[in-house]
Amino acid sequence: MQLTGGEIVIESLVRHRVPYLVGIPGHGCLGLVDALRNHPGRVQLLQVRHEQSAVHLADGYYRLTGTPLAVLTSIGPGAMNTVIGVASCYVDSIPVLVLTGNAHTHMAGRGVLQEIERQRDADSLSVFAPIAKRTWRPTRVDRLPSILRRAFIEMLGGRRGPVVVDLPMDVQCDSVEVQPEALGDIRPAGRPMPDPAWIEQAGRLLLQAQRPVLVAGGGVIAARAWNELRALAEFLGAPVVTTMMGKGAFPEDHPLSGLHGGSKGTTCGNALTARADVLLAVGMRFADESTSSYRQGVTYAIPPTRLIHIDLDPAEIGKNYPAEAGIVADAQAALAALLAWLKAHAAPRDYTTGAYFAEIQHLRQAWLSRVRELAASDHTPVTISRLIAELRAFLRRDAIVLTSSGNTQAQWFQEAPVYEPQTNLTTGGFSTMGWTVPAALGAKLAAPDRQVVGLLGDGDFLMTVQELATAVQYDLPVVYVVANNAGWIAIRDLQAAVYGPERAVGAEFLKDERPISPDLAAIARGFGCYAERISAPDEVRPALERAFASGQPAVVEVLVERNYPLSGSPAVGWWDVPVPTYLRAERARYEQERAEEQ
Repeated sequence: MQLTGGEIVIESLVRHRVPYLVGIPGHGCLGLVDALRNHPGRVQLLQVRHEQSAVHLADGYYRLTGTPLAVLTSIGPGAMNTVIGVASCYVDSIPVLVLTGNAHTHMAGRGVLQEIERQRDADSLSVFAPIAKRTWRPTRVDRLPSILRRAFIEMLGGRRGPVVVDLPMDVQCDSVEVQPEALGDIRPAGRPMPDPAWIEQAGRLLLQAQRPVLVAGGGVIAARAWNELRALAEFLGAPVVTTMMGKGAFPEDHPLSGLHGGSKGTTCGNALTARADVLLAVGMRFADESTSSYRQGVTYAIPPTRLIHIDLDPAEIGKNYPAEAGIVADAQAALAALLAWLKAHAAPRDYTTGAYFAEIQHLRQAWLSRVRELAASDHTPVTISRLIAELRAFLRRDAIVLTSSGNTQAQWFQEAPVYEPQTNLTTGGFSTMGWTVPAALGAKLAAPDRQVVGLLGDGDFLMTVQELATAVQYDLPVVYVVANNAGWIAIRDLQAAVYGPERAVGAEFLKDERPISPDLAAIARGFGCYAERISAPDEVRPALERAFASGQPAVVEVLVERNYPLSGSPAVGWWDVPVPTYLRAERARYEQERAEEQ
């Protein structure tokens, strides 16, 4: 086949079964965009209103389907606008193929419009170096088939992540003879298998354990290892505690659900993990929030707790805690092998009659009672806790809820039970604001017959509100529930908690010392969405019913309580937020009083 560089890209996407190319055309990618005319209907171009949103949309789509999408941008600002999305995917191990335009090979370094060239010619890839698994810039069209094959292998192999292919304008338009097999669907090798010797070591540790705990991270979701996780937990009678990215890997109405650990976790999860004698951690990084910033005994006590750590990335094992058994493998393969070894060497435990199971139930009920108290508030404006309780009670069991950053994310994690895998989608280690609105569009594309809800605050919503136009254009009836508290109130609350309420500064939207907010429902209606604004607890469910019944993209703006401490829910772990020296004595007294209260 005689193909241009743009046609090679499109043909490669088709052969790798990529259904959507998401982005914004510009002069730096015209050759690629024009190639779509020669391949009608094979790859659909989805327009977004900001390139960052294109990557977030691809992120949401992948989390449900396991199929990566491609993102299209022009040179310069278009490429740079994807950086937040690419970094978010990199931290959360989400594959996406980012195709950026750049200066012609024969014009590079001359200052072509929107070129970055003062240190190196056509230098935008330097920006992506620390946030992509790999980058390429083909300088000849005949190099493009090989690079695209390697791009798919790289982003889907091992610990997955985004890749960037920077396309000079002339490479997009030059042509070359291409053999069809050069563009074939080449997938990475199968699941990395565990070392049997380490499986045996892990199995013996678990059989010796009196208080085993399983901790599931995002790697369990990525590997679709939830069935193996549940079978192992039930065989051992071990509670399962999940990280924020792992939420949903284990049904939270199961009696062995230990809920969540970390600074934003639960009293139940933190108590179980801190008291464990053997801990099996699967697909998690032991990052600071999930560990209460490594403060001994708050979430973890490793050692004396003996750690078994399963992860696809060998760099994560032993990085933050010493592991007695470190297993580098795919989570599903490792859990299946471990379960098989245990079944060959022991019988399932009759765990429901033991003291450990009774303790798990006591800890669960203590936390759930606390959540029920928060959810029972009749306060107006409605509290976020009551809003979450109303939303969870309304939604179906398999509804997909997306959160980004802030109080809505933390409180959904803590307070809302999630029952099925891939129904809790959230930005993890990069905690990216502006993620939910476009990522929910990707989720709805992936699951058109399921309820998809974006739960977020007004500060988050306003960062990518323009994508409501995308939702309307493509008839994607996502329902956005926006908790409007006129500010980045999670930050204000953090300031109040750590430095004192009187020292909160810069995180509220104020005019003449009074809260100020646009009418978000009116803005949504201006985009063509169904929208309404409410504030009382008993208004939440009827508003949700009307929003879903509309069959349109919808925004339910909820004016929520913004005054501390009713604006959120308290962190139950610990997070290392440095305090200026002039406040440390006061902070020490506060922590002592809190410890005495607990």
